[in-house]
Formats: sequence, C-alpha cells, structure tokens
Amino acid sequence: MSDQEITDQDPELAAPADADQGYDDDYDYDDDGVDMGVARGMRSDYCGELTVDDADREVSLCGWVDNRREHGEKLAFIDLRDHTGIIQCVVDEKHDLRREYVVRITGTVVARPEGMENPFLDTGAIDVQNCTVEVLNKAETPPFSVNSRQEIDETLRLKHRYIDMRRERMQRNLRYRSIVQSAVRGAMEDQGFTEIETPLLIASTPEGARDFVVPSRQQPGTFYALPQSPQIFKQLCMVGGMDRYYQIAKCLRDEDLRADRQFEFAQLDAEASFVGQDEVIEFISYAVAAATDAVRGVWPEEIPQMTYADAMEFYGSDKPDIRFDMTLVELTPLFEGTEANVFKTECVKGIVAKGGADEIARNRIDELTEMCKRWGAKGLAWFRVGDGLELDGGLTKFMSADELSGLPQMMGAEEGDLILLQSGDRRSVNDVLGRLRLEIGQPPIDEGLAFVWVVDFPMFEVINDQGNPVAMHHPFTMPHEDDVDYLVRQGGESMLKIRSQAYDLVLNGWELGSGSVRIHDPEIQRRVFAALGLSDEEAAEKFGFLLDAFSYGAPPHAGFAFGIDRLTALLLGETNIREVIAFPKTQSGQDPLTNAPSAIADNHLTELGLRVLPPAE
Repeated sequence: MSDQEITDQDPELAAPADADQGYDDDYDYDDDGVDMGVARGMRSDYCGELTVDDADREVSLCGWVDNRREHGEKLAFIDLRDHTGIIQCVVDEKHDLRREYVVRITGTVVARPEGMENPFLDTGAIDVQNCTVEVLNKAETPPFSVNSRQEIDETLRLKHRYIDMRRERMQRNLRYRSIVQSAVRGAMEDQGFTEIETPLLIASTPEGARDFVVPSRQQPGTFYALPQSPQIFKQLCMVGGMDRYYQIAKCLRDEDLRADRQFEFAQLDAEASFVGQDEVIEFISYAVAAATDAVRGVWPEEIPQMTYADAMEFYGSDKPDIRFDMTLVELTPLFEGTEANVFKTECVKGIVAKGGADEIARNRIDELTEMCKRWGAKGLAWFRVGDGLELDGGLTKFMSADELSGLPQMMGAEEGDLILLQSGDRRSVNDVLGRLRLEIGQPPIDEGLAFVWVVDFPMFEVINDQGNPVAMHHPFTMPHEDDVDYLVRQGGESMLKIRSQAYDLVLNGWELGSGSVRIHDPEIQRRVFAALGLSDEEAAEKFGFLLDAFSYGAPPHAGFAFGIDRLTALLLGETNIREVIAFPKTQSGQDPLTNAPSAIADNHLTELGLRVLPPAE
C-alpha cells in the first residue's frame, strides 16, 4: 500500500506533526518524488546509469577502483565500479590508487569520439573527464579478484564473503532475491493476506528433521527449539480469526546440507481459513508467477497438476522434472511367464534414451550400471535398437521372440535408440529408473522453467522400527475424507494406504514447497497422534495447547510454504542456493567467515547449567 493510499484511508497516518523538522526544502526531487539530496548522499549519480544524454554534465561518483591503467607520467584511466556497473574516468593528476580503493570522483561526462566506443561496457560510449579524486578509504590487495572470470575456491569466497559480494554475480543474485521477496509480498497482500511474525524460540515439535536447540539460562536443564517452520503458530492464527496469514519466515533444520538445503532458510509461509486445496494452489501459483515475472519478465501459464501416484509411476520421483520426456514405461505384462530369470520379478519397467545407441558409449553404460548398483539395483539391462527394431544386448539370448519384438514397440523406441530396463520390487524400480532418467536426460538447471503441482500424497511414508507410520508431510495434515476411519490403528503396511490432502509445488525437479489441508477437528488430530505412536499423555505434553485451541472453534483451514532460496536460485539459473544467500554455510556446516560453530567459554556453560562431554572414541 502506498503512502498516499494510507493517507486517503486515514488522515491520522499521513505524517507526524513534526514531520517538516530537519528537512531542507531546497533539495532536488526526481520524477518519482525521491529526494536526490538525501537518497544519493555523497554522489550525484550511479556509474552504470550514465549515458550520452548526460554529456557535458558535471557528476560526482562513488565506488571502488576496479582497474587502473597508466598513460604517460600523469594521465591515468580509472575504471570506477559501483553496484550499477563500471565507467571509465580520465584522471590528469598523479594518484596512488590501487584496486578496491574506495573513492569519490568528480568530473564531466564526455561522449567518446566515433569509433572509440567500448562495446563490452554498458557505459562504453562515454568517459568522465577533468576528474578530481578523493580517496575515501584505502584497501589491501584482496585474496581474489573481484572481476575474475575464473572459478574461485568456495571456502575462500565464503571466508571473505564481503569481497565476494562485490562481484557482479553476487550483486545480481542478492538484488534479485530482494525483488523476488518484494514480488511475493505484493502478491500475497493483493490476495488479502496479513503479514504476521511468529516466534523463533519455541517448544520442540516432531517435524521430520532434527531441531536446533537453545538452552534456557533462567530454567537450567530446559531448552527452546528454533522453528523448523511456523506450522503450529500459523494454525493458531487461523483459530484466532486472522483469516489469511503470511510471512517470509526464517526456518532452521539440523540436517545434512546439499545444493538445495541449508541449516537456515527462508520460506514464504501462508495459511488461510475456509479454503481447501484448490484455493491454496491458486494463491501460491499467483505468488510464484509474480516472482517469475519480476525476474524473467514472463508470467507462467497455468501450472499443471499430477497425482503422486502418476509422478512415481512415470517419473520415479515425487518431484518430477517435466522439462523432458523419457517417462518410465510399464513392461511387467510383457515379461509375464518369461524364461529370463532377471525379469522374473514383481515389476519390470524401462526408459528410452533417444539416439542413445550411438551417443552413449559402452564405458558410459558401465558407469550407469555401477550407479544403479549404488542406488540399490542388481544391475542394468540395456538394448541398442537397430535396423527393423532389432535389439542388440547381452540379454537377448534369454528372451522370447514375442519379448524381442514387443519391447521396442511398447517402449516407443526407434532405430538408434537405447533401451534401459530395471526389474525388482516396484518401489525400487521406480526409484532407480527415476534417478537414471535424470542422470542421462536432465537438461541444465537454467534451461527453461517447468512448474508442476503434485497432489494426492499418501498420509504416511514408511513404517519405522517401532512399527509406527511416519508422516510424509507433517502430523497436522488432514487425511482424505474417505480414509479418516482407517486411522483407528490397524498397524503395519495398511497404514500406508491412507491418503492425505497434501500437495507439493515442483520446479525443474526441485521441490519448491509443500502444503496441505490442515486438521481442525481435535478428535481427528488425536487419532493421527495415536497412529504415529504418541500416547494421550505425550500428545497433551507436546501439543496440548494446539488441541486446546481446536476445542474453542477452529475453522477449516489450509496452507503452504515454499523456499525463497530455491525459487530465486532456479529463476537465476543457479545450481546451489548458497549463491543466493548472503552468508551461507559450507556443505559441512561451517561458516569460514566467523568460524562458527565454535566452543563457548566455561563460565557461559556454567551459567547455562551445561557441560560438554568428551568426543566419542
């Protein structure tokens, strides 16, 4: 909402009574009403914004010395850099300037003579001449060049992140991250959502990952947990009648790090009352489209939906990359009654690598076979498709004529293709082929954008060692209305048949986020806790406040959360979310900049009532 809109709604909010104090009416304002004297401080312009239209105008620029070139005894060319770009400044007097010195340069903008322009510089049609230079701060030689195009060791980059941030790539990424967050906020507010902050010090709750815990000084021996998500609190906001809540929340999970995962991450967190799955999908699709448009300049088309069952059967993953085909093909009926022992299994499926017969060499097939073994398979069956769809492969001698002719037909294979098969239990086959599909077919992460909603997830994922089911999303997900009665504990694999009203948003094979219709009936919530193996006493201890809240009239509600880091990285074509986070951790969880994690002083441990055990041998 703009200041003018606020003023129109309530004149009391226009400005404090003393708003005119301390302001100079002589300041110059640009077309957008921005006070240039205050906004630009020591400079009149930014380097990258100057053009030939500014010729003959005196300007003051601030930034870092990107490069310095001598021309004779006195004349020097200084490439001055700020976050908008680089401009060449011609200095007529001697200055001891080095790279990364912080300077203020005042001079006159001059158009370069025709034929002397620099086509590799956005400001290459102009110079700043007749310059005076004021050194604002000197700089040591940095550990790596800011304008280097070579790959820099990541630990070195993170140890000196404040220098790394000066590089064009990081400037772009962090500023676009801000644009993404602004677009998401605007989209949520357009849809009537209210931003509400939830606490960072909470009670530990089972959400699938380990908590980071904080010891309490005032109550020794007790601990707070840092939130894995604001899940419970946003549901309580619905009980409190807030109707539509959102925040860009900082969440923390103590889990192994990888390209799409950090200990700390930001997510768009949303919840709404008196809505179901369709409405939430509409809310979130609008927010994601707004962010995509802000970065890519393209508003995505309507996002398709796919059931969890189809995702697993056709893509071998609940986060399918649908930018390319190569779907898993069911072949079990073809090998019913087969004489080939390798195919005498519960499930046989395959994928086709188009043109792979020539493009994928035998040593590469051997590498893929070893990968499949590491993923849990016994090996990899492969066939090259030749003239007349004749198959060439080591297993052909064990196959019947019907199997040899039927296989390329069922696979939709053509001459020159490579057929890859897996057999075994269905879950393993889908998993291995899904991984194999990505290994040989997935395009670069920045090649196109393909969103997809995956819906109709199972309620529970696996049965743990204690014989209890593990929630696939979280224990506050509403089971499918037709399966609620199954929550009376039956035990065993039957619990895995219960469906949930849960849904994920996937982009290019990355899970952006998850959501669900929530449980608002305290009795159903108790039954879910019981199914998870929580006694009434344990449920009351951990979630009594939530069950109590539900007893006072909780509206039907649903919500979602997606990762700001992941969305920004994918929109910018980055393969690791560390590239869009200002101060991330390394993959081992270290912070080279501050040397965290580190030991704390003994007196601090004593104050907290803690002692550190010696490392396990």
